[in-house]
Amino acid sequence: MATMDGNEAVASVAYRCNDVIGIYPITPSSPMSETCELWESQEKTNCWGVIPKIMEMQSEGGAAGVVHGALTAGAMSTTFTSSQGLLLKIPNMYKIAGELTPFVMHVAARTLATHALSIFCDHSDVMAARQTGFAMLSSGSVQQAHDFALISQAATLESRIPFMHFFDGFRTSHEINKISWLSDDLIKAMISQEALDAFRRRGLTPDNPSIRGTAQNPDVFFQAREAINPYYQACPDIVAEKMSQFAELTGREYRLFDYYGHPEAEHVIVIMGSAASTVQQAIDELLPLNQKVGVIAIHLFRPFSLKHFLAVLPDTTHCLTVLDRTKEPGSLGEPLYQDVVTAILQSGRQSLPKVAGGRYGLSSKEFNPNHARAIFAAMHNGTLQHNFTVGIVDDISGLSLPAPQTSLEPKRQLNAIFYGLGSDGTVSANKNTLKIIGEQTPLNVQGYFVYDSKKSGSVTTSHLRVDQHPIEAPYLIQQASFIACHQFDFIYRLEMFEQAADGATLLLNSPWPAGETWNHLPQEVQAVILQRRLTLYVIDAAAIAEKLGLGKRQNTILQTAFFAISQILPMKQVRQLLKESIAKSYGKAGPAIVEANQQAVDETEQYLQLVTIPESINSTLFRTPVISEHSPEWVQKVTALILANKGDALPVSAFPVDGCWPTATSQWERRSITTEIPQWTPEHCTQCNQCNLMCPHGAIRSKLVSPEQLDDAPASFTSMPYQYRDFTDQLFTLQVSPDHCTGCGVCTQICPANRKGDTLTMVAKAPILETQRQNYEFMLDLPDLKRIQLKRIDGRNSQLLRPLFEYSGACSGCGETPYIKLLTQLFGDRLMVANATGCSSIYGGNLPTTPYSKNHEGQGPAWANSLFEDNAEFGLGMRLASSSRRSYALEQLSLIADDLPDEQKQQILLDAFDHSESAVERQRQTIQQLEETFGNLDYLKDLVEKSHWIIGGDGWAYDIGFGGLDHVLSSGENINVLVMDNQAYANTGGQQSKATPTGAVVRFANRGKQGKSKDLAMSMMLQGGIYIARIAMGANINQSLKALQEAADYPGPSLVIAYAACITHGIDMSCGIEHQQQMVDTGLWPLYRFDPRRFDQGKAALQMDSRTPRKDVRELLTSESRFNQILQKNPARFQAYTDSLRQQVQHQHTLLNQLKEWK
Repeated sequence: MATMDGNEAVASVAYRCNDVIGIYPITPSSPMSETCELWESQEKTNCWGVIPKIMEMQSEGGAAGVVHGALTAGAMSTTFTSSQGLLLKIPNMYKIAGELTPFVMHVAARTLATHALSIFCDHSDVMAARQTGFAMLSSGSVQQAHDFALISQAATLESRIPFMHFFDGFRTSHEINKISWLSDDLIKAMISQEALDAFRRRGLTPDNPSIRGTAQNPDVFFQAREAINPYYQACPDIVAEKMSQFAELTGREYRLFDYYGHPEAEHVIVIMGSAASTVQQAIDELLPLNQKVGVIAIHLFRPFSLKHFLAVLPDTTHCLTVLDRTKEPGSLGEPLYQDVVTAILQSGRQSLPKVAGGRYGLSSKEFNPNHARAIFAAMHNGTLQHNFTVGIVDDISGLSLPAPQTSLEPKRQLNAIFYGLGSDGTVSANKNTLKIIGEQTPLNVQGYFVYDSKKSGSVTTSHLRVDQHPIEAPYLIQQASFIACHQFDFIYRLEMFEQAADGATLLLNSPWPAGETWNHLPQEVQAVILQRRLTLYVIDAAAIAEKLGLGKRQNTILQTAFFAISQILPMKQVRQLLKESIAKSYGKAGPAIVEANQQAVDETEQYLQLVTIPESINSTLFRTPVISEHSPEWVQKVTALILANKGDALPVSAFPVDGCWPTATSQWERRSITTEIPQWTPEHCTQCNQCNLMCPHGAIRSKLVSPEQLDDAPASFTSMPYQYRDFTDQLFTLQVSPDHCTGCGVCTQICPANRKGDTLTMVAKAPILETQRQNYEFMLDLPDLKRIQLKRIDGRNSQLLRPLFEYSGACSGCGETPYIKLLTQLFGDRLMVANATGCSSIYGGNLPTTPYSKNHEGQGPAWANSLFEDNAEFGLGMRLASSSRRSYALEQLSLIADDLPDEQKQQILLDAFDHSESAVERQRQTIQQLEETFGNLDYLKDLVEKSHWIIGGDGWAYDIGFGGLDHVLSSGENINVLVMDNQAYANTGGQQSKATPTGAVVRFANRGKQGKSKDLAMSMMLQGGIYIARIAMGANINQSLKALQEAADYPGPSLVIAYAACITHGIDMSCGIEHQQQMVDTGLWPLYRFDPRRFDQGKAALQMDSRTPRKDVRELLTSESRFNQILQKNPARFQAYTDSLRQQVQHQHTLLNQLKEWK
């Protein structure tokens, strides 16, 4: 037996059955690729003694191409994908199927992006590929995914039909469960050596030459296409045979269509994927009530076998309901429904059951036994409508089914829910707990993890089940016997303990001892504890972590506390197992960290306290409203419910039909996720505004105000005389938002005045929370400066301008967001953004709140995301649209031109193509005058020049989107590109990209990046007509600002590549600025600007903005764990990487010096 998640269960079989694996990261399938690459780096072999060759490609289409080539040449190959990645593989899928090539592709099924992107599960992606000719095998649990990975591999070789083995993304791919492991010997017993040899003999080779991929004409194509029919006709029987063989070897029986329920069922549900287990649980509750119900779980969806389907469908069925986990707008029914209807019509039965189709579970919408019961009830009552939905409230079409409110959660030894904060270690600790229980006891385990829409500062919810019996419950825990809250502030804004069963146990990470904690609980929480007779334990994990030198890492303490309370294992055994796990997990962090965590295991129990529960509520506190009463109506009616984890209750009518959402909503969300915030002391402040500029979340603001504007300021409001000449007789104030600060500490690290005294210091938030809220809100209401008031914008005074990008959900200390924030301060009121999918699209455009904001005139950035691969083209289209709309506006303006002075007409024409501050301000005043004269003319606003920016990360720009980016930059159009380079696919977990430097250990490169990083700037520079800059704000603020301004001013394409420190680098993110400086000082990130306009002046286009490298690269490498972990594992390899990087720095420096002479 082994404890693992679905991705690892599938990868373990795929790796052992194949020779070549083409990979590319996409959530939620990436861990399969990561696991295989890790095994390759450990030189593990497949079942035939060969180490599979892993090849990361530039896109999913590239991965499909490389495996197609490998298959053609006779090597067993596989790949993994999801969602849009699967769509990019479709052209190759047609080819692979058309050539009858044995092949298995494993898909963690995920929602396709339509009106919005979603990383969660449904079957829209696999259904979009159902016409390719691939057999489609669906698994519904971690065990099934493990088993079907092998069954599909055996069946593809025997049938010659390529297989798409798919399972529910996240729900199965990321669920941890205890499974029966398939050995190498069993795998080889399932694989026909004869079929494998036959496949290899068909491989393309000069020793037996043949031609594939010919072009055919109308005289023969049709006949040749029909020649494959016998293979598809034989495929279902081959799969059934392999399932029978598998049952003989393992004792686990599967069929193409598995029936469960009453042998004379009258009401039957047909379903595919993990939800079949959910329906089975509902059936178990209904059968004792004499209800004749059943479920058919479809495994082999393509080819759809009429014979096998009818064999399991009870003859007594008179109502059949087909559930599809996808939506096909405009169709008479979804794909599975249409196949079942066809099967029923072709069955030849005299009495045909009534068939209805419905939709469930889109984007991982919860589907639990209550929903299944609702469907059976509607079937029984005869009220079921075709095209119904379940799990939502559809108040527009009226097709949704209400779900019963009674819970059917079976009693288990443990149903536990843990609430934590992203990157606080809660999820990792819970995964480790499952491993310990699953592998050290005979108990069965299941774990599923829910994340909100933020990055590393998200709320995480871990659902853990433990029982003596196997656990197949693919839905969230509804009544928990144990609930742990690892962040005390959560009790003021989240309904957590409401999910506790009567008599459950609670664990609260509290800064107060047992005798005081009760008085700090809001009344709502006290009421739940009393009503349900809950037991409450508290522990001050933060204090223990501080004492032991663990900093903010409290997960080991809280994990030990869980074991101490639950007593699932003897504590002596728990301590030993935890210490072994700590040595393995934290070994690369050094012995001090290992010892501190192990000491925490020993000492935690003595700090665990039981709270004596009073007989009545005595708190004066209440939960904090999630949204201010002053927020807009939309925010109060929609956003507030989503923030309160009640988005499931929102009806269909609450949502925009086209996916268009309002901006400026993040200001209303009070995340309040840190216990410390910076406090400003003016005495030594130089008013440099570097803290403001580098704040990743826009939580620090500075303003200039006149003394009289502070007459009504709160008593604690702080200001000081402004020191610079551009504004006289003004006061300078700097304030921090206590609700939006994430406590990253970047501001305190960059503050130059901190060298003289405590100008910005991190202090406990709780004592100053209310006063600082008042100060900050008062400051926000003070007037903002306008750009037109600044004669020259530099790094200091730019921060006196209001940012129109604020309070994003990016990781604490993020190195990307300061660039975007600055961009909005420079051009926000006329900014058009096309954003590639990636980190910046998630923190920039993920619900429930969006950080792009508006000024007091209602103007602000207009933002859109299309896909990952097409962002450059998408942004170019937006630029062309603006140009077209401007042409139309000028044409319409000509209709009233006779009434305008010639000088004004000429100025309007000039300003329509000028995005400078003076031109924009003048044009807007002109438009206002024209509207006062001629009335409201909508087209006039198109005469204000927009600032178009295409934004994305290095994964997009260097890899999947490079072809489009190259074309757009070669177009000559006036378009700006900002690439925020964090040197990895950070959004999907930190996989290798072409920007990853030599020697960096990232996912897909566990031994360190072997090759050199791609120099995008240099390759574009050689085209000659593109403005190009490499910047690092932490190393040179004004150079970064100047580059953005010059790029915007350049009358053609521009490319600005910005270095962004990232949590995936293995650094303290409060020191991200220092690492940017190190990158520049070592020459690994030279700063420069390349402006082709200088050619016309007889000057060199290239201007170097950083000095000759003055520090050795080793200084940086030893300070970032992505590099220095190689030093610990393999010093010789580390030295080789170091030498390579030194050579690269020297080569690049030499080349740049030569290009400085290019005039």
